[in-house]
Amino acid sequence: MRKFFAVVRHEYKKVVLKWSFLIATLLLPFLAACFAIVPAVIFSIKGEPTRIAIVDPAGKIGPRLKANLSSDKMLAKAKRAAEDSAKFSTSQSDRMEQSSKQFVESFIFVDYPPDANTGDELRRDLNEKILHGDIEAYLIIPRDIYAAGATFEYRSRKAGDIMSGETFRDALNDAVRSQRLADANISEEKLDQLSSDVELDAKGINEKGEEKDTSGVMVASFIIGLMIYITLAIYGQAIMGAVVEEKETRIAEILFSSARPFELMLGKLVGVGLAGLTQLAIWIGTATVLIGLLAARLGGEDIVDSIPSISPLMILYFLIFFLLGFFIYASIFALIGSMVTTVQEGGQFAFPPIMILLIGFYLSFAVIRDPNSSLSFWASIAPFFAPITMPVRILAEMPPLWQIALSMLINAVAIVFLVWLTSRVYRVGMLMYGKRATIPEVWKWIRQA
Repeated sequence: MRKFFAVVRHEYKKVVLKWSFLIATLLLPFLAACFAIVPAVIFSIKGEPTRIAIVDPAGKIGPRLKANLSSDKMLAKAKRAAEDSAKFSTSQSDRMEQSSKQFVESFIFVDYPPDANTGDELRRDLNEKILHGDIEAYLIIPRDIYAAGATFEYRSRKAGDIMSGETFRDALNDAVRSQRLADANISEEKLDQLSSDVELDAKGINEKGEEKDTSGVMVASFIIGLMIYITLAIYGQAIMGAVVEEKETRIAEILFSSARPFELMLGKLVGVGLAGLTQLAIWIGTATVLIGLLAARLGGEDIVDSIPSISPLMILYFLIFFLLGFFIYASIFALIGSMVTTVQEGGQFAFPPIMILLIGFYLSFAVIRDPNSSLSFWASIAPFFAPITMPVRILAEMPPLWQIALSMLINAVAIVFLVWLTSRVYRVGMLMYGKRATIPEVWKWIRQA
């Protein structure tokens, strides 16, 4: 056991103390923070206001459009959308009011005589105003909005401003709709009341028959599955690379004189596995801190409420299934490393286990959709898939204890078989140089006592 723990300690330090480990561990949280913060900072930068001329011969749509782009109308519309989609807090109201004012300030309406010019002469005059910098955009409203082929012409030097363009289009559609209702003597308020959406309170039922909020389960399950997938793929290939490196440098001959091949292989698996757990723990801790910071900045009661509750028992299950998955895939990659002679050859043979991992990740979406289906049951107990799908299923809806125990047992048996198989190949393949092992040779090594 002393030699085994020495190998574990050596492999753990060799991975954790590498610059690549430190960079990868810190880089992912940094990128996550950038994706969360940088877009918000960029979109919060206030650009130059757009001076727009509205040509409205009938004088009906223009005033309604200006009213729709006022801060009061924009704020009211944003609040209605927020109230329909989620809980509405005071902090959200303040942020919406501020963003609405900023958006309204991005438009400056320039008066243009509706009958000053017509047709091509009108367009030439407006285009010249844009070229001279008097305006940045213009809108030509047809005199008869009911006429066949009536077209609203909008031209702008800021064609790439998608967000403002979409909001302007919505405001214009609302203005035309309001005018059509007024012409038909239909009350817009009554129509809004009749066509208002129903309020649907959608919640899930847990295994105890209690109501639970499922709004954040999809995102949380996806993140958990993705983190497990990435970690297993990275550290499985790290095992393969370490085995091939020892084989290429012929250090295995020296190591085999100090410890048994099985102790070396198992110590390598455990040491690298602990390094993977260390990195995963740092990522999860960082994610928790980022969520806390976002909650504090964005009025966090809604964000906190949308996060599914994770009990200490769930964390224990996640840890167990991560370890099961690591030993399954690490054994496979160690087997591949024992058979090949270079890292390049190992990369070719690493494709099948990576694909199996990817299939397990895709199956997790089916588990999220229906955690109690037959597909979810078999996917969550099957070796190779269960390390990803069972944690996702536990987060979505806690399965019966016997199913969790059965999944652990089946995957533990798979690990015992894979470790035994890998140790047979490892003890001979590590001393084989110059050529890649063939399938008959590997079968011969396995059958040897």
